Formats: sequence, C-alpha cells, structure tokens
Amino acid sequence: MGILRIKMPDIGEGIAEAELVEWHVAVGDPVQEDQVIASVMTDKATVEIPSSVHGTVVSLGGEVGSKIAIGSELVRMEVSGAGNISEEDATPEPVASEPVGAHAASPALEAPMPDPKAEPVPEAAAKASPAPVARPAVVAPTGGASAPRAEGEKPLASPAVRARAKEAGIDLRQVQGTGPAGRISHADLDAVFEKGAGQGGGSAKRGLAADTSVKDIKIVGLRRMIADKMTASKKHIPHITYVEEVDVTKVEELRATLNKTKRDDQPKLTLLPFLIKAVVLAVRDEPVVNAIFDDEAGVVHQYGGVHVGMAVQTPTGLMVANVKHCEARDLWDTAGEVNRLADSARKGTITRDELRGSTITITSLGALGGLVHTPIINHPEVAIVGVNKMQIRPMWDGREFVPRQMMNLSSSFDHRIVDGWNAATFVQRIKQLLEEPALLFMEG
Repeated sequence: MGILRIKMPDIGEGIAEAELVEWHVAVGDPVQEDQVIASVMTDKATVEIPSSVHGTVVSLGGEVGSKIAIGSELVRMEVSGAGNISEEDATPEPVASEPVGAHAASPALEAPMPDPKAEPVPEAAAKASPAPVARPAVVAPTGGASAPRAEGEKPLASPAVRARAKEAGIDLRQVQGTGPAGRISHADLDAVFEKGAGQGGGSAKRGLAADTSVKDIKIVGLRRMIADKMTASKKHIPHITYVEEVDVTKVEELRATLNKTKRDDQPKLTLLPFLIKAVVLAVRDEPVVNAIFDDEAGVVHQYGGVHVGMAVQTPTGLMVANVKHCEARDLWDTAGEVNRLADSARKGTITRDELRGSTITITSLGALGGLVHTPIINHPEVAIVGVNKMQIRPMWDGREFVPRQMMNLSSSFDHRIVDGWNAATFVQRIKQLLEEPALLFMEG
C-alpha cells in the first residue's frame, strides 16, 4: 500500500485557482476511479473533479470556501501500490490559499477577522456546501448544569416531566438537565419558567419558550461571488434609477396569437424576447447604454453588438447568462436561446463563456416583481432594465377608465456615463416599442 497525492487539475481557460465549494468525500471514504471527489467554482461555473484512481481518502487539501491553486494538493489517497509520496513526506502539506474573502475579487471587500469564540466545524461537515453551523439555544437552569447534549441526542426525562413539558409547549431538546447524564427534572422546567418571567416574558408561563438559537452560514461559492459583484457595483457606480409604466396589452395579445399559430419546432414565446428586441432597437438611439466602463483605464467600450445579460435564479443563487448578438436574432431564435441558457444555468451545466461578455442586462422577478425595485447594475456594464409584475389597472383613455394590462420598468444607469436625459430617452423608446409592437418588426 502507498499514499498517492492527487493534485488540482488544470481546468482550462487560463484559470490559476478555483474556489472549493463542496467535498463529495470525507476522510476514510473508499473512492472508485472517476468518482467525483470535489466541486470547484470559477466565474460562477461549477466544475466537478473526479478521482483518477481507486483508493481510500487519507486527507483533504482544504476547507469549503478555500481557493485551491492549480497543481496544489487536492486530496491524499491510500492506494494499492507504491503511491507517489515517501514516508518522509507523509505529513499533509498546508493549504496554499486562504478561504474566499481573504482576498476577494472586489478590492472593496476586506476579509473579516476570525471569531476566536467560533466553534470548530467537524471534518465530516466539509461534505456540505454551504456549511451551516447551528448553535442551539440551551436555557441555563439554576444550580450546576451538565454539559449540553450532543446534537440529535434524545433528552432524558421522566414521563411526568415529559407530560408537563408537552402541556406547557416546552421543547425538551432546548432544556439543559442538571441530573445524572443530563436528566431533566421538574426543577429544570421551573427554571425555564422563571427565566422567561425574569426576561419580561409572561409567555414562558403560558408554555411558550424563547428560541435564541443562531445559525452561522459560511458564505462560499456562488453566493460569495454575488456578494463581491454587488459590493463592487455599489462601491464604484453612482446609480440613477428611472421608473416608467408601460401598457403591454397589445404586445401580450400579439404574443398569445403567435403562440397559438407557432410551429411545433418553435419555442413558446414569453415577454422576454419582445423586451430584448425592444432593447436592441432602443440601443440604436442611445448607444451609450450598451457599453462597458473600464474604471481603471478610464475608457468606455461602446459595443455595436447587443449581448443581453439575462438574470436567472438558480437553486444556488443568481446567475447572469449572456444571450449573445441579439441584434442578429429574430423572436423565435431569441426565445430558443433564452430557454437553453436558463435551463443550463438551473442544471449547473452552463459554461464559463456563457456567463460573461454581456453589454446590458435585463432582470425580472416574474410574478413576484412588485410595482417598483431598484436593480443593481451588473458591473462593469452601465445599464440594467428591471421588469416588474404585470397587472390589470384602470387607465384613463380621455373619455373613460378602461382596463389595461400594465407593467412597470425599473431601470438603473451608471450616472458617470449615462445622463438622466439619455436614460429617460432609452426607456421611453422601449415603452413606445412595447405599446406599439408592430414597430418591433420595422427595421428601418
């Protein structure tokens, strides 16, 4: 038998390091060749790392949230054969990189100082991502108390104590017993009631116990990247938000008609392809909004092609997929690409290239969109168009109130680059195109 060091492989595209977001194995686990042992993340794309051998895990090369450099140790395995580590070199090497947050992607973000009172995370917990560490609230009874019971351990108490606790609505898992082996007595329940009354809470006497538990959730992976991105955007970009209501009655009628008459091989149309088409045409009048601002160089890169960033909510967080060259797509092609990217993002199979390069972003909260919101610009872009929910509203047509399908657009702009007039002109052009959707098909 020997010890084999498995190193972090080169995952391509010039990546020098990746964030460790999940361990799929623990020390002592048997591993088969090609079995996934870890997941790492680069630019919001998750990559699974398989084992190259059969063996048993001896040590892990980092904690969830750490950055692992390409070529550094990922895991050590006990394998049949000589391995590649001598006995003199058997001590695992230290992790070469700090957890994410020590040197965040945004220069505005500094690493928080470690909490000396924080409880250590058990090694087995490294298999979870993110890794919440629960700190259960235990009510301190009078007298000497035994150590808190282990998580999941059944509390010890007599049937009479259990019946009294049940009647009072007391969770015995949150009561610390003073008897042998942590056994809970009537006196311990009395201490719970007294403590509740002493805190001004008569509710404890009525059987309601305060829950003072705190759950610590480590910010890693996609959530860390989102935090860094939003921090950079708010730090560097002075936002101006412009809100306008749009009558989408006609475009919704057109959408319904097109969906009824579409071919079987064509995707179902949502409002998004129409909005993307409107953005493409509005950019022609206000090209300043279709741009990237290089803060350090002091240069604005204004693009001819319109690459629309599409915010997609996934189980792990928000991703911005890039619908490239929307100016060269019709409604059906745009709808198909929107569906493909959204599906890939939610499944976690979207590529790194599909998550970058957008020049302007559209974000929508769907039916939960509310009336107004203040979207944060996808740095280093200079504009974002936010979609709010649709609803029927009574609108005055000059003679009477009529029901119309209305929707607000809440759009934010980088005020260093986009003046208020340009922002308003851009949004008003989108409004015009959606309210008179025939204009969407007039390319002249």
